[in-house]
Amino acid sequence: MLKENISLSQLAALVFNFQIGSSIVFGLALDAKEDAWIALFIAFGFGIVITLFYIYLSSLLPGKNLYEMFEYCFKRPIAICLSFVYIIYFLYYACRIIRDFGELISATVLPTTPIEFSTFTLLLVIGYVLYLGIEVLARTSEIFTPYAIVFMVLLIVFLYSGKNLDMTNIKPILGEGFTPLWKVIFPYELVRPYGQLLILSFILPSVSRLDLSGKVVMVSMVISSLLLIASSMLIILALGQNIALRSNFPLLSAARLISIGEFIQRVDAIVVFTMVLGTLVKSSIYIYGGLKGLEYVFAIPFRYFAIPVSCLVSLFSIFIAKGYSDHMNEGLFSNPFLLHVPLQFGLPVLLIMILLFKKWRGKNNGNQMKERNI
Repeated sequence: MLKENISLSQLAALVFNFQIGSSIVFGLALDAKEDAWIALFIAFGFGIVITLFYIYLSSLLPGKNLYEMFEYCFKRPIAICLSFVYIIYFLYYACRIIRDFGELISATVLPTTPIEFSTFTLLLVIGYVLYLGIEVLARTSEIFTPYAIVFMVLLIVFLYSGKNLDMTNIKPILGEGFTPLWKVIFPYELVRPYGQLLILSFILPSVSRLDLSGKVVMVSMVISSLLLIASSMLIILALGQNIALRSNFPLLSAARLISIGEFIQRVDAIVVFTMVLGTLVKSSIYIYGGLKGLEYVFAIPFRYFAIPVSCLVSLFSIFIAKGYSDHMNEGLFSNPFLLHVPLQFGLPVLLIMILLFKKWRGKNNGNQMKERNI
């Protein structure tokens, strides 16, 4: 099995784009209305703790992914059952991200093109990239990430220069107190995007400098989180809470307000490019997590599954919801409690407890052996 190597800069690019994903276009914590930015800063504080938790989990068994940790803790039969659960979970979430992409493309860029065609085309690209390996995905992400950052900075500059930002849209501050914010933050703004970083366990084993990977992940997470907070503030400042909540793609709606000197207009491409890159990286990493599970279960290199699984993801991205409203309701109301909380936090906490117990027991047994030898 070929050993893939990811540099620290490539790791930073992967984490950055994984965090951005499709969330930047849809906005975060908009249900908190004018206090969305406060809710996001609170969630950001919890997100730092969650990220450190996942980094610590990976450090307990360096070089092993989530499925191998299951085998270490529960032995192979139970590990295979848990692996199938996470394989389905990762592939399902990849379907949801691809559906986000398809809805955006169908509604804005290619309104007359069937959504099936746009999603299938993207999944063919993703399948080929994953067939080449995670290292190719990391290099691709590293190349395009600077452009995405520059485009987002330009979007902020254009909105500010065009006098499209109204500071009164974020007033009054905490007009209804903290209670509504907690309802927004828990659990949805924690599971997305911070809880999703559980997928790091499949990337970190390939990093060339594992000793510095934790710091790089934290820096990249902080930068991407601040960008997500800035994007949500832009949405509220430009559109106001009422329009932001009614819009299917709030950041895209905000970008369409830009008109500077009747020359700089229709900068939709900036938003679409950012989402396409985030969708490509995030869905690829989720599919990669599923492929590594199939590799673990069947002892066959994951590359053999890359194209077939990508085609299945394309198919089920259409079947998971009848329409856009069903797709959003499922993601906002059902999934956080039924899937994300137990799989992102419940089992990982159990894993850490078992790993710490095994290390403690192994240390005690080692000390007893030394005492007997003495």
